[in-house]
Amino acid sequence: MIITFRSPASGDVIMFGDVAKHMMQLMGKAVTDEGIVTVEQLPDAIARLRAAVDADKAARTGAQDDESETKETGMAAAVSLTQRAVPLLELLEWSLKKKKPVTWG
Repeated sequence: MIITFRSPASGDVIMFGDVAKHMMQLMGKAVTDEGIVTVEQLPDAIARLRAAVDADKAARTGAQDDESETKETGMAAAVSLTQRAVPLLELLEWSLKKKKPVTWG
């Protein structure tokens, strides 16, 4: 399943369902097929998602860099929470700046 986060303030952010649902949980939203982050809820959602990104970065500090992992295993490194969350975080920030809600479905 694909879930698209939309806002009139910026372009869409498209994610696989399991990743999108994880982002909803991190933002403190109910995990549903359709939903909204109202303008009033945006600051809290942004703070929660930013805290998750910061925690992910801290957890990855000191870990092997992606290039050495690729060389050792022959496999590409896994996509981090930070890499997945940043586009959504930017959408939320633009939406707050323009005072527009973010919907998904």
